[in-house]
Amino acid sequence: MTASVFIGTSVDGFIARANGDLDWLPEGGGEPHGYDEFMASVDTIVIGRKTFETVLTFEPWPYGDKRVVVLSSRPIDLSATAGAVERMAGAPADVTSQLAASGARHVYVDGGITIQGFLRAGLIQRLIITRVPVLIGDGVPLFGTLQRDVRLRHVATRHYPSGLVQSEYAIDG
Repeated sequence: MTASVFIGTSVDGFIARANGDLDWLPEGGGEPHGYDEFMASVDTIVIGRKTFETVLTFEPWPYGDKRVVVLSSRPIDLSATAGAVERMAGAPADVTSQLAASGARHVYVDGGITIQGFLRAGLIQRLIITRVPVLIGDGVPLFGTLQRDVRLRHVATRHYPSGLVQSEYAIDG
C-alpha cells in the first residue's frame, strides 16, 4: 500500500490560518495543477477530525464516492456526508495495517496532525506540495517536530501561470 500527501501551503509553510481558515487559497483551488489526476489514483482518503469538519463545509462533497476514513478517538457524526465515510482510531501503523487488510492500495493522507503522525511513523512514501504565492505569517504548519531527519528524493517541480509552484518528493526509506 502506498500513502501519499497532496497539499497546498503558503510560501511560509502553513496549511491553514491558526483558526483553520483557508481564505488565502486560490478560489476553487486555482488553475488545474494535477489534483484531479492524483485523486483518480487514490482509493482511500485518511483525514483527521478537524480536516473532516472543514471539508463538511465544502460544496459539493469533494471526495465523490471514495472511501474516507476520519481519524478520531471520540465519536463523530458521519450522517452529514455524501460518501462512504467511516471513523477509525489508533496509531498510524495500526490504521495503515487495517487499511491494507481491507484492500486499500493508494491512500491520500490529509490534515496537518494526521500528515505529521503518518510522517513520524515512516508511513508516507510520496509528498506533493503546492506552494501558493502568499505569506500568511502564522497558522497551522505542514510539518511538526521529527525524531530524525526524513530524507527526500526530488521527483519533479512544476510551476503554473498563477504563481503556484508544486514540488513532488519520494521519501527515501
